[in-house]
Amino acid sequence: MGDTVRAQVMMSFLASEELAFLIPVDLVYETEDPYAVRFTFCLPGDAPVSWVFGRELLVDGISHPSGEGDVHIAPVCAERLADLHIQLFAGSERAVFRVSAPPLVAFLDRTDRLVPLGHEEAQQDIDAELDRILAGGRMP
Repeated sequence: MGDTVRAQVMMSFLASEELAFLIPVDLVYETEDPYAVRFTFCLPGDAPVSWVFGRELLVDGISHPSGEGDVHIAPVCAERLADLHIQLFAGSERAVFRVSAPPLVAFLDRTDRLVPLGHEEAQQDIDAELDRILAGGRMP
């Protein structure tokens, strides 16, 4: 059983150039899956939608454009830590969100205290060993 970091941030869902909705987004990091962060978007009038992001992608996206495929993260202003754009692609559909960087940095800092970036594999080995011990396995 691993530890969990939870947070909620407010993001602007940019529906169009003229229209944006402020929505709550739940962030969850679990040491059982140390490479990933789950975002659950609570869109108005729809069921919550969850996406799994690579934790390293989030860290990289704070300072420079990152991502390929379905997820792109980039700072709005390269000169200072301010806001980020998060773009999600599902087929031909695209959703764009704007979020303040400091709450994400604070969340990522809390995840780094549990499992330092770059030490995820060691965490998975520890979790597997604990699971084996708790299941009644013998030590070699």
